[in-house]
Amino acid sequence: MTRAPAAQKLSAQPAGRLTVWQGSALYIGAVLGTGVIALPALAARAAGPASLLAWLGLVLLSIPLATTFAALGARYPDGGGVSTYVRHAFGARAAATVGWCFYFAVPAGAPAAGMFAGAYVATAVGGGRRTVMITAAVLLILVAVANGFGLTVTGRMQLILAVLLVALLLVAVATALPHAHVSNLYPFAPHGWPAIGSAAALLVWSFAGWEAITHLAADFRRPARDLPRATALAVAVVGVLYLAVAATCVLVLGPAAGTSEAPLAELLALGIGGTVPTLAAAAALLLTLGTMNAYFAGAAKLGAALGRDGALPAWLSQGSSVGEVPRRSLAVVSGLSGLALTITTVASVGPQPLVLLTTGSFVTVYALGTAAALRLLPRGSLPHRSALLALLAVAALLVMTGWYLLWPLIVTAGALCYLRWRRGTRSPTS
Repeated sequence: MTRAPAAQKLSAQPAGRLTVWQGSALYIGAVLGTGVIALPALAARAAGPASLLAWLGLVLLSIPLATTFAALGARYPDGGGVSTYVRHAFGARAAATVGWCFYFAVPAGAPAAGMFAGAYVATAVGGGRRTVMITAAVLLILVAVANGFGLTVTGRMQLILAVLLVALLLVAVATALPHAHVSNLYPFAPHGWPAIGSAAALLVWSFAGWEAITHLAADFRRPARDLPRATALAVAVVGVLYLAVAATCVLVLGPAAGTSEAPLAELLALGIGGTVPTLAAAAALLLTLGTMNAYFAGAAKLGAALGRDGALPAWLSQGSSVGEVPRRSLAVVSGLSGLALTITTVASVGPQPLVLLTTGSFVTVYALGTAAALRLLPRGSLPHRSALLALLAVAALLVMTGWYLLWPLIVTAGALCYLRWRRGTRSPTS
C-alpha cells in the first residue's frame, strides 16, 4: 500500500468550515473535563504542594501527544481519525479495532460524564439520584441536538462554551490569588518525593481529548495549516489553565486543598462570593457540556467513516464526506448513550462501570495511534520524535491501566468477528 497517493486523495476533498478558533475550542472542551474541579484536590492529597510537579509533567507530556495527533490529522485529514492512520500503517483489521474502541467508548463515557455533573447539580439544588439522572439526560439531548445541525452550529456553540470556561477559570484564579500565602508551599513534599508519581497517576487521564478532534480534521478550512495551529493554541491554553488552577489551589487553600471536594468552587466562593455547591454545579455543567459536545462530534464523524470503510454497516456511511452531517451515526451514538444511562439508572450502579468501559478503550486508541505515527510520519522530523515520546508515555499508561484493558479486548473480538462475517456475506472491498 502506498502512502503518498492516499494522503493526496484525502487532501483533495472539498474545504471544510471549521476555523482555527472553533477547532481550538473543540480541543479545549475535549481535554478540560470535569476533572479540573476535583483533580487538584486529589493530587494535593497524594503529594501536597509537590503535586505541582506532577501537573507540570502532565502538561509537558501532553505536548508530544497533541503534536503527534495534529501532525497525523494534517497529513491524513479524514473522518476516520486515528482509525484512518492505523489503516495506513497496519491495515484494515487494526483500523477496525481502534475505530470500534473509540466509537463504542463514547456512548459509555458520555452518560458517565453527565452523571458526574448531575451529582454537583444535585448537591446544589437537591433531588438526589433523580436530579443526577435528569441532568445527565438533558446534557445528552443538548449535545445530540446541537450536533444534528452540523459542525457550523457545533463549532460556534463550542467557541461560546470555551470562552465562558476559560473566563470562569481565569476569574477563579485572579480573584483568589490575593489570598495566596507562599508559606502554604511548605513542607513541599510532606509525603515524600515518590508521592509525586502517585499524583501523576491520578492526573494522567487528563491526556484524554487530544485524539478526539482528529476525526474532524478534514472539516477544517485548511487542515494542513489550521489543525496544527488549533492544537498549539489549545495546548497553550489548557497547560496554562491546569497549572494556574492547581497552583492557586495550593497557595490559597493550603493543606485544605487536599480535603476539598470542589477546590475550584472554593476559589470562586472566596474570590467573588456565593455558595460552593452552586458554583461547583455551574462549573461542572460548563465543563461537561463542552467535553460531551466535542466527543459527540468526533464519534459521529468516525462512525460514518467506519461505515464507508466497511468496519461498520454501510448504512452509517451517510455524512462521511466533508461538509455533510453524519446524522445516522449521531443517532446511534445518542441512542447507545441513552441506553447506557437507562441501564445504569435501572440497575442503580452509578457511573463507575461506564468509566471502566471507557478507560481501557482510549488507552488502546492512544497506543495504536502513536505506533501508527512512527510508521507514517517522516523519520527525523519533530512530529516523529514527538510520536516516539508519546508512545513511551502511553506504554507507561498501559501498565497503569491493568485489567481495564479487558474491555477493549472484547471490543477487538467484536470488530474482528464483524469483519469476518462481512467477508463471508460480501465480496472483499479492502
